[in-house]
Amino acid sequence: MRGRRRVAALTALALAAGLTACAPAMPESVIPGTEVVVGWTGSLTSTNAAASPTSGNIDVAALTRARFGDVIDGDFVADESFGTVTILEEEPFTVRYDLAEPAWSDSIPLDAADLLLGWAGAAGYFLPDEASVVDTPIPVVDEFTRSIDVTFAQPVSDWQSIVTVPVPAHVLGERALGIDDPMEAKQAVITAIRTGDSSALEKMRTAWNEGFEIGEGAVADDLLISSGPFMVDPDGADAEGAVALVPNSAFRGAVTPQVARIELTPPGEDPLAAVGDQLDAVQVRPVAANRDAVRELERKDFTVQMTNDGTLWSMLLPPYGVFSDVRARTSFIHSATARDLMDAGAGDWATAYAPSTSMTAIPNSRAYDIVNEDSGFTQTLGAADADPAAERAAAGIPAGTRVCVLYDRRSEFATGAFAALQTAAAESGWRVADCGTDDLPAALEKRDWDAVIMRVPIPRSPAQIAAQWGTGGASSITGQTDPARDELIAQLAQTTDVYEAREIHAQIEATIVRAAVASPIAANPVVTITDRDVSGVSVRGGASAPLMSDAAQWAVVP
Repeated sequence: MRGRRRVAALTALALAAGLTACAPAMPESVIPGTEVVVGWTGSLTSTNAAASPTSGNIDVAALTRARFGDVIDGDFVADESFGTVTILEEEPFTVRYDLAEPAWSDSIPLDAADLLLGWAGAAGYFLPDEASVVDTPIPVVDEFTRSIDVTFAQPVSDWQSIVTVPVPAHVLGERALGIDDPMEAKQAVITAIRTGDSSALEKMRTAWNEGFEIGEGAVADDLLISSGPFMVDPDGADAEGAVALVPNSAFRGAVTPQVARIELTPPGEDPLAAVGDQLDAVQVRPVAANRDAVRELERKDFTVQMTNDGTLWSMLLPPYGVFSDVRARTSFIHSATARDLMDAGAGDWATAYAPSTSMTAIPNSRAYDIVNEDSGFTQTLGAADADPAAERAAAGIPAGTRVCVLYDRRSEFATGAFAALQTAAAESGWRVADCGTDDLPAALEKRDWDAVIMRVPIPRSPAQIAAQWGTGGASSITGQTDPARDELIAQLAQTTDVYEAREIHAQIEATIVRAAVASPIAANPVVTITDRDVSGVSVRGGASAPLMSDAAQWAVVP
């Protein structure tokens, strides 16, 4: 790897004189000839991640799309070098999205047309199934100041991040409406949305969903236009899924790139063996087979970071059958502590897991601290002095009652946690039956189990909380309903104050705790290893571009 970098640097110096006259100036922060190679399991299939939100497309968008800020561990962190978001009126709830002076990599300014197009995408104008558009007034557009004022039917908790700029308005206008001049194309986009021109909007819908797809062969330059710190190198992609990114010379954000090239490449069969040679950074799952290899790299001063992947190991107890009574559910949860299940499942990787007492908050986040304190979990489901055998008897459940526990046999964690549960629950009079499966999704649908040990996504928004824990939620596993919880979720969705939102969040968690339908165990970790000569790699928790989001801060150590 170092040899490759030296060759790249020498090549860059040799060509510098010839390239200076024709190449756009890079940000001063870029060190010519430097590169970072990342073992990457994704692929780039579209440069519109809003229409095609695969993990690979989101990774690339994190590098190629500037934005008003990011939601990190549940809190919005603004980037005022892109613009500002301000509440203008509480009633009706009106928000101004005001751009600074960002530009696309083709030197066309980002402006109100781009914001209006992003708003339309978020409002449902371009859904592929032609679902009805959210009933909200068309934003007021100020083309001179490059801002839009959006009036919502009611307050929205995600007001700071709901409007983004997934694609350039001038590119979509050209592709959808056949207008070559970029500024005329922007005006046509604004006019179509303002007037509700159904013919133009239908063409725009098709272009939004299909026009930014990446197929085989050469990629059109307009599909690779960037507003972020990097842009996709049109010559840096191949059929195996590799993608190369280079600095965007038009980007003038708060943090500009330091490396001259980032290569995203398939990690190969043994990515840990390739770190320091073919790869500079790689992410792996913590399993027994790779513990020694990771530890050896750590001993050699490679950087090892543990973060969560946005999912939570938990035990879920649907409130029917043997667990119809809340006292029975409470007894079963008390029969084996979450710590025991975590330790048994994680094995030598136990320190990589972040224990949790919440089904709805990200461990170690600011919201989690409030939720953990106010939900009542420690006093009830986490009570250390509980007598699970007595609780089972009080619920009228005879000793030896069979409990069919579902889990994924292919998962080391689930298998270990189940074994610990089976042993511990027997001491409290429960007979835990092994209902493990090699096809967890199919087994979940059969609903012929009493409890399940599995990973569930940690919800990142009120809508996701509603899907998992609301009445009739599309992602509900327990099926437990609570009208009071539904009201709290609806209230959270309309709460714009972050501190008030945390209080309501804790009240939602308290309803789950009182129902005793879930026992959170620990956030599922991902392990990131980076080479000794790469610095500035900061991995975020969660599933949304955890490694790529801060790549502008990466640097190659001389």
